[in-house]
Amino acid sequence: MSTNISIDYITHTFKSASAPTLKDIELKIQPGEKIALIGRSGCGKSTLLHMLAGLLIPSEGCVRIHGHQVNRPSAKWNMMFQKASLYPWMSVRENAELGLVFSGKKDADKIDYLLSLVGLTDKADANVQSLSGGQQQRVALARSLATSPDLLLLDEPFSALDAFTRSSLQDEVAEIATREDLTMVIVTHDIDEAVAMADRVLIMSANPGRIVGEMAVDLPFPRNRASNEFSRSREALMNKFESLVGSDSPSTEEVAPADAEADEPVASKSDVGKTQQAA
Repeated sequence: MSTNISIDYITHTFKSASAPTLKDIELKIQPGEKIALIGRSGCGKSTLLHMLAGLLIPSEGCVRIHGHQVNRPSAKWNMMFQKASLYPWMSVRENAELGLVFSGKKDADKIDYLLSLVGLTDKADANVQSLSGGQQQRVALARSLATSPDLLLLDEPFSALDAFTRSSLQDEVAEIATREDLTMVIVTHDIDEAVAMADRVLIMSANPGRIVGEMAVDLPFPRNRASNEFSRSREALMNKFESLVGSDSPSTEEVAPADAEADEPVASKSDVGKTQQAA
C-alpha cells in the first residue's frame, strides 16, 4: 500500500549555523508517486529526505504521512543509503530478514520472495562480503522491503556503482516500486537517474534550500535511455535546472554542519533495530 505525504512549510536551521539550511518547503506527494530531488551540494536535499524518514525533526513545520506527523523512524518508511551497511558476518538471508527479526515476525517465505525479486535467490546463504557492490545494494533493498513499507526513501544508493550496474538497479527499483505499490522519493545528483526513475523531478536551490521548480516525466517504465523521448526529457530537465539554479550540474555530495545528524547509518544492531522496529 502506497502513502501520501504532506510537507508543511518546513524551515530548518542546524545548531551551529546562523542561516537556515531549508526554508519554507511545502510539498504534496501522491500515493504511488515516484519523486526525484535534485540540486547542488549543500542545498539540503538529503536533510529533507532524513526528515521524511523521521531521522531529523525540522525547526519549523512538519512532515505528515497518512495525515500523521512524523517524529521518529518507522518500518513503514524505510531508507536506503549510499552504503549498504550490511552486517559482514551474516549471510544474505540473515541481513535481508533483519527488520522482521527485530519486529519478531520472521517469515522465511517472504524473504525467499524478496531475494527472488532482487535476483539473489542463488546467493541466499552466501556471506555478504563475497558479493559485488551492486549485489550488496540488492540485499539492502530486500531488507528495506521486508517490513512491507508504504514509502521507500533513497539517498543516492547507486552513486558508488559502475554505470551498467547503476542503470540496471535504477530500472529494477522503479519496477519494484510500481509492482509493490510504493511511494518513492530519491535524492540524486544525476539528471539521467532522475529521468529514468521519477514521475516528477523537484529542483532545489541552495542558501537556503528551497524547491524552486519541478518537471513531470511522462514516459513509460522501463525507460529506454537510447530513445528520443528520453533524450528530450533529459535535455528539458537540464535546461530547466540551469535556468533556475545555474549552469553547473548538480554535485555528488552534500555537506551538513558538524552537529548535524549523520548521513550514513552505523552498522550496529541497536541502530538498525531502532529504524526497523519503530512504528
